[in-house]
Amino acid sequence: MATTAGIGWTRERCEELDRSDPIGWARGRFALPGDVVYLEGNSLGAMPSAAPARLAEVLGKEWGEAASRSWGAGKWMEGPRRVGDKIARLIGAKPGEVVTCESTTIGLAKILGASLAAAPGKRRALLTTSTNFPSDLYAAQGMRRFFSSEPELRVVEPEALPAALGAGDVAAMFLTQVDFRTGALFDLGSLTDLAHRAGALAIWDLCHSAGAVPVGCEANGVDLAVGCGYKYLNGGPGSPAFVYVRSAHQGRLPNPLPGWMGHADPMAFGRDFVAAKDVSAFLTSTPSVLALAALETGLDAFEGVTIEQAREKSLQLTRVFMEVISRDTGGAVRFATPPEPSGRGSQVSIRHEDAAAIVREAERLGVLGDFRPPDICRFGFAPLYLRHSEVYEAARIVADILGDR
Repeated sequence: MATTAGIGWTRERCEELDRSDPIGWARGRFALPGDVVYLEGNSLGAMPSAAPARLAEVLGKEWGEAASRSWGAGKWMEGPRRVGDKIARLIGAKPGEVVTCESTTIGLAKILGASLAAAPGKRRALLTTSTNFPSDLYAAQGMRRFFSSEPELRVVEPEALPAALGAGDVAAMFLTQVDFRTGALFDLGSLTDLAHRAGALAIWDLCHSAGAVPVGCEANGVDLAVGCGYKYLNGGPGSPAFVYVRSAHQGRLPNPLPGWMGHADPMAFGRDFVAAKDVSAFLTSTPSVLALAALETGLDAFEGVTIEQAREKSLQLTRVFMEVISRDTGGAVRFATPPEPSGRGSQVSIRHEDAAAIVREAERLGVLGDFRPPDICRFGFAPLYLRHSEVYEAARIVADILGDR
């Protein structure tokens, strides 16, 4: 079916948008691969330009020269909370509500276990959707076995969430704000409110939204959240994750994986665990200092940029990409991503039976996206370092490939 969407997009118009881009200067804070248009920031963010020097400083001065003295002088012990506060700004949380931790899956296991441990007796169900990220489901499956009365893991289709919450036995609803396959965006505020009215906690996975989509943890009443540092936060491969614990729940919800870093007095080395009364209770292990240093450079790249500015540019980039592809294919493309701006994250997904081959051909022609089975071509749009003009050219290339098929 023919469409007029994108009829006005030209490279010249996109170059003008680049010149007037209020956050276009942030691109200079990244070392970008020179041979491709990098549309995989939803999988692994680009490297901050400051990362090599910062890591060299940690290796040379803090570890090499100061050695163990850097636990104090280098502020290594403070790292999880200091970096957590920088993440808090991007997800709409207050200082003291976020800490970095081992990984997303471990962080989720902690907060799911905490929710079940604190739930009233009749509330023994964890509710999520069949579209959730598989590792999130694995964490829930494993955490259930920690309890003698094994809670139910209730997995439903997204449209069935309201009815499932109405059952009256849900301890916590856990969802991913942006669908990793399609880029579809849940209405976090309304679903959080729905969970609260049903007497359940609202837990959110922010892996595909932190740094690109406003979350508003505080404003929307989110109870607990988890996210990774290596996508839009640009923290590097294997970057530490983060956990958000609303202030009202601190000191009340127990960490089911306690460790010395979550102790009220870690350096006392007491035999018995006494949990910290703040968000530090959800720490477990010694921080990964090198990985945390890299993540902090990714967060510092957001200095001077608001999440609202990032979101506005993200929507404009995804609009260019979708409308140009639709125009150049005569409307024949099948987007898995919702067309409404309010319904999508910072990602565009296309359905095609030859999706894997399309992604390979796009990379050969200079556009780097990725494939998700069975039929999804994914393209992520990191607003801090992408230009409208390169997204326009990438859309033309992808449209040509789709036309060939």
